[in-house]
Amino acid sequence: MQAKFYYQNPKAPRPNKPNHIGITAILVNNGKILFERRSDCARWSLIGGGLEADETLRECFSREIKEEIGLELQAPNRFIIYDDPTRIVQYPDGNVLRIITALFVKNIDIDEDGLKVSQESLGLKFFNLDEIKTLDIVETHRHIVNDYIDGKIDY
Repeated sequence: MQAKFYYQNPKAPRPNKPNHIGITAILVNNGKILFERRSDCARWSLIGGGLEADETLRECFSREIKEEIGLELQAPNRFIIYDDPTRIVQYPDGNVLRIITALFVKNIDIDEDGLKVSQESLGLKFFNLDEIKTLDIVETHRHIVNDYIDGKIDY
């Protein structure tokens, strides 16, 4: 079984665990956004992960970026919360979670070859805005990416 992602889908399963809080990042390099191909479903998503009990959202950003792509980055001061209750993920282990996400947007200057692929990812790639429109992005990130492309994210 692969991870399944739901957003505003009445057929989404009901969560069977407490709400999950995490971060995601739109990392922009020369007008392109960094995506990872997830190992749990082979689809594209933004970089991110879950908040640990002993850290702030900004600390979570720095830790996840280091773990997922090997960069040491400080979190921007501003973030946007995505808390629509229809943002649901069903993981292969049977856990079904409502996802509450703090989005950070950060400009970076890095060569794609300087990124480290984690075990949670099949690959990393920067895509321009036209490429992103046709990319198979998980549902819990597609609406965030669309908000960025449509200029709805003020950062």
